[in-house]
Amino acid sequence: MIEKYSFKGEDFAVAMQFENWKIGLLRYSKRFSVFDRLERHMLTDEAFILLDGEAELFTDTESVVMEKCVVYNIPKAVWHHIVVSKDATVMVVENASTCDENTEIKFIKE
Repeated sequence: MIEKYSFKGEDFAVAMQFENWKIGLLRYSKRFSVFDRLERHMLTDEAFILLDGEAELFTDTESVVMEKCVVYNIPKAVWHHIVVSKDATVMVVENASTCDENTEIKFIKE
C-alpha cells in the first residue's frame, strides 16, 4: 500500500513520521523570509533538500545557496536558519524527537 502526503500551506508541517524519524515540508512564511534568528537542535542532525524555488541555508559562520535535490546536513548543536523564496518547498528530515524542548533559538539584532 502506497501512502501519499503533501503540504501546500505556509511555514513548516510534518508530512509523515515513522518510528525514530520524521519528514517535514518547509514553505515560505514570515519566519523563513528573513535571516533574523538562528536555532539549533541539541539531540539530532537535520537534513534539508530543496525541491522547488530558491533557498539559502545559514549557520553562524557560513551560508550556502542551496541547489535542488542536494542533501544539506546540519549536525546537532550547530546554529542554523533557512530563508526561502515564495515558491520554495524544502524537505526536512530529522529525528522524530526534535521539538521545542531540545531546540534553542536566538534572535539576531540588526
